[in-house]
Amino acid sequence: MMRKTIEQIANIIKIENNFESFKDYLIQGVAIDSRKATNGQLFVPFKGENTDGHQYIRQAINQGAAAALWQKDRPNPPEDLPVLVVEDTLKALQQLAKAYREELDVKVIGITGSNGKTTTKDMTASLLSRKFKVQKTEGNFNNHIGLPLTILSLKEDTEAAVIEMGMSSKGEIDLLTKIASPDVAIITNIGEAHLQDLGSREAIAEAKLEIINGLAADGTLIYHGDEPLLKEALKETELKTETFGLEAENDMYPLSVQTLQDGSRFKVNKAPDMEFFLPIIGRHNVLNAMAAMLAAHKMGLTFEEIKIGLTSVELTKMRMEMKDGMKGTKIINDAYNASPTSMKAAIELAEKMPGFKRKILVLGDMLELGLDEELFHYQVGQTVEGEAIDYLFTLGRLGQFIAAGAKNSLGEDRIFAFSDKHELIEKLKSIVASGDLIVVKASRGVRLEEVVEALECN
Repeated sequence: MMRKTIEQIANIIKIENNFESFKDYLIQGVAIDSRKATNGQLFVPFKGENTDGHQYIRQAINQGAAAALWQKDRPNPPEDLPVLVVEDTLKALQQLAKAYREELDVKVIGITGSNGKTTTKDMTASLLSRKFKVQKTEGNFNNHIGLPLTILSLKEDTEAAVIEMGMSSKGEIDLLTKIASPDVAIITNIGEAHLQDLGSREAIAEAKLEIINGLAADGTLIYHGDEPLLKEALKETELKTETFGLEAENDMYPLSVQTLQDGSRFKVNKAPDMEFFLPIIGRHNVLNAMAAMLAAHKMGLTFEEIKIGLTSVELTKMRMEMKDGMKGTKIINDAYNASPTSMKAAIELAEKMPGFKRKILVLGDMLELGLDEELFHYQVGQTVEGEAIDYLFTLGRLGQFIAAGAKNSLGEDRIFAFSDKHELIEKLKSIVASGDLIVVKASRGVRLEEVVEALECN
């Protein structure tokens, strides 16, 4: 983590008050939650909609924080505490992170995309840990606050940092990539998430491509080569690029993919005689794995090391998480988030999973899809194959359009649309039986993991 004196920090950010009396205080790391600000950290307060972090500065310092920032437009900074008055606390945090990243001898792999960012991050970190000391973005610390905190938490001897970059609007990835300065950048795909804010897939592609703005001069961009928007935008680029995808024109593509109950077996063109096992289900996760494999190979790993690394991948919770359910059922909890692209991938996974007597989909609203949200939900429903899926449960106003889209394939007697989560759970409990597979997916705001919790073995 960052270790600097107040005086050294003053050489990075502009401090507008007299700090002479505490200039030699040693800062060890950064915190934005006053309840967790301890052990000599710098407490960085923000003014939110409901609370102002400045009012907790005294608490943070009493708990062990060495000092705190204070935003200039907030009145009455305490004169008896080691506070550093700055123009903007958020910008100061970002400046500190950028400066610290420039000091470190670390290779940064930056990852963005509409779907699969966190999964690809977890895979890449697992592979690189075969050879390097690795740190990665934890939880959802992938935005304009979380990414600087991730950078500032890097240990001085970290050799590779796998950094996730999220966004909701244009310009955000540009900011993040210029802080992280990645040596390798990955764009997993271009989907429909953030259509509400950006308006079109073309605009989403432009926003994701901002990741190259901070790419090191000799860096490499790895991207989904089956995506026409990316291919078109990069057709005349002078950047070093590598592509992955299903099509044979990519630098890496699968020769075969076998879906199993406990993961996927696959072969790729770059190591045709080697079979890889990924303990994560879904063909779309093989695509994520190929992105991670290209990054790891770029960092010097052999395909034998990559093969070993893939077997130990562990994903962040609620992403294709297989659980034991009541009455001898199996549940795939993919309830962390959803878009039309990832929802269709989950449906395809359910349809192709071997060894189950019946297959049940539990799908909820996909949020932030803009004006065409009802159409997107209806089209997702249309992809459900009646011969492969036995029942469809939907939750929410938009979920009803998934149900409507599936009627031609499933018929009304195998579809149950709910607006109440408790009612859905009770009906689902009455139907499930031993040998069933239940796939649960929706946007984060729907909290569909509560369905999983209700069905899990106690």
